[in-house]
Amino acid sequence: MARPARAAFVTLLTTALCAGLVSGARAVPASQQATRQAPPVLAPAATEGAAPTAAGAGKALATILKDPSLGAHRGIYVYDASRGKPVFSVGAATPYTPASTLKLLTTVAALAALGPDHTFATKVVSTGKSSIVLVGGGDPLLTVKPSANDGFPARASLQALAASTAKTLKAQGIASVTLGYDASLFTGPAVNANWEPNYVPEGIAAPTSALWVNEGRLSPGMAKRSTAPAQSAAVSFQKLLTQYGIKVAASTRAAVAPAGAKPIAQVKSPTVGQLVEYVNLHSDNDGAEVLLRHVGVATGNGGSYAGGVKGLRATLTKLGLDVSTARIYDGSGLARGNKVPLDLLAGAVRVAASKQHPELRHLLTGLPVAGFNGSLRERFGAAGTGPGTGVVRAKTGTLTGVHSLAGYARTRSGTLLVFAVASDSVPVPKTLDARASLDRATAALANCGC
Repeated sequence: MARPARAAFVTLLTTALCAGLVSGARAVPASQQATRQAPPVLAPAATEGAAPTAAGAGKALATILKDPSLGAHRGIYVYDASRGKPVFSVGAATPYTPASTLKLLTTVAALAALGPDHTFATKVVSTGKSSIVLVGGGDPLLTVKPSANDGFPARASLQALAASTAKTLKAQGIASVTLGYDASLFTGPAVNANWEPNYVPEGIAAPTSALWVNEGRLSPGMAKRSTAPAQSAAVSFQKLLTQYGIKVAASTRAAVAPAGAKPIAQVKSPTVGQLVEYVNLHSDNDGAEVLLRHVGVATGNGGSYAGGVKGLRATLTKLGLDVSTARIYDGSGLARGNKVPLDLLAGAVRVAASKQHPELRHLLTGLPVAGFNGSLRERFGAAGTGPGTGVVRAKTGTLTGVHSLAGYARTRSGTLLVFAVASDSVPVPKTLDARASLDRATAALANCGC
């Protein structure tokens, strides 16, 4: 697929920077490193020309928004983040089923409630001379063993935890233990009552747990999930301990570790900022549900999905976002009962881009790039979408009959536009046409001199 000149320039410049070809910089002696700074590669983006207007945006979007493939309930909301004011909206008076664009609300709340540098620890604690408990800390990306296919971010593993645990036990002269597992950080039903009944059996989502590996998958990369992910994680840990020379009693059991139990080993998750980038780039349902429950815990509302939603709403309100007309039932957007106004979806991006909230920037940096990566890798290939390629960054939302995009683009005049565009009434045979129309709408904003 041919790339527009502006997108191609951005891509080539990035490649050149990584290869050290743009600056021609040489190594700086240690004695000079404290006083010398590299000059900026690019000047800061400046807002030039006339501000976008409702009339201009409406003209650029008029034909696209009339596309019958979008169904009866379609709309768009556009906000000028460079000047701090709404620009244009149509069909935004009523909320929409957001699908996975809801993850923007979950992840911005996680950044606000927990902080971008926060991590989650998976621990082994001692509860007696020869008794240990594996304690889940709600690491959504915990894996059994590191793999070359894991990608970014680097994941904590049970293998590393088992190696450290075995080393400590041997140093204490302990060669045989009983093993319990504790997933009590999260409470309430593991499966959201508002989901479709096929979601878990088909592997669209897993029973949410504070202790799992490979997001509850029975095999890495496969959809099939364990019905008891915490126990499955404990069994994997048991086998690893055995491989490291520690004899483990045959049965593992659920337990609640005493509050003062001393950790003998632990591994830490990627930071919340990195997890937010991962969840939004890959539209990870399970990671979003884990982050929702962490928001519940962090806000004092508990680790259930209901507590998470309560904490989510409170956190968004503190950020100045109006949630009064929103109905929210989960963190991933899988629940069809979710109804969210377009200005609220765009609002999550708006606050993340604001000068007042630098702690929320990971929301922006993790959004897929149109035509290049994540859930937008295979998008922006239709006629009229070229100006958005490499320029639009957005979270996708997809359910049967539901399609949405929410994110941002910088126009040719330098204005940063934040947008949310959606339809939740797409005829199924028109799915690809509707997605292309949404892509065209955001590309028109990126190309707008309006």
